[in-house]
Amino acid sequence: MRKIIALILAAMMLTVMFAGCATNEVENNDVISDNGTNATSDADYIIGKSKMTIGMTLFAPMNYYDDANEFVGFETEFAKAVCEKIGVEPDFQEIDWGAKEIELNAKNIDCIWNGMTITDERKANMEISKPYMANKQVMVVKAENLDKFSESIIGAAVVAEAGSAGEEIATADEFFKDAAFTAVDSMAKALMDVAAGTSDIAVVDYVASIGSIGEGTDYEDLVVIEEREFSPEEYGIAFRKGSDMATMVNNTIDELIADGTLDEIAKKYKLENLLIKE
Repeated sequence: MRKIIALILAAMMLTVMFAGCATNEVENNDVISDNGTNATSDADYIIGKSKMTIGMTLFAPMNYYDDANEFVGFETEFAKAVCEKIGVEPDFQEIDWGAKEIELNAKNIDCIWNGMTITDERKANMEISKPYMANKQVMVVKAENLDKFSESIIGAAVVAEAGSAGEEIATADEFFKDAAFTAVDSMAKALMDVAAGTSDIAVVDYVASIGSIGEGTDYEDLVVIEEREFSPEEYGIAFRKGSDMATMVNNTIDELIADGTLDEIAKKYKLENLLIKE
């Protein structure tokens, strides 16, 4: 009887030992990449699949299709330059800007790289690169309405992209309290609404206005109300919280600044004066 009990106890001890080993094995391989290889960090995960999936929306001069249907823009070329140095292929994926953090955390994308304003809330929820470009929010109207909306926008129909800094300004700033606000799915749609006359004012990034309105664009009759600007901002690239890829990208940005590549890209899109080179 004693021998039987001893055998049972020995078997139980072996079971516990094997279970402990299995648990340690799982804990030591925290990140498993899509291609089935073990990755110990977010950078390993991205490099392991040989591509960086970049979440973006279409708006000039950041990411857009030119007249020859080529995918171009400051962010497009900037991301390609960074990816080339890191050794991965850029994979641009259009997203719903309002769901950008959900897409990031679900690993449908690896980063948000599309003129994203750095905020305290975003820094708390995501790992964000060093700032690389200055920006502000501006109001865009038809040229014929410039004087009308410079001082007062009582009763005006205002639009901004959902989830954007423009929406935050239009819904929180006292100046907009007597206007009627509607969120739309992109800055391009906001400008389109104003051009069509279905909305009076679009609150958009100043950077977006540089490449999207005025002479030589599809919206030659749209102008910025220069007397009104809101929320000085800085752009950053967002990764998953705790991602070491942010540090790798920061180091690569420093290299692109030092060798003049980033300045050269910015000049092509008339953004050189907004670059942050610190």
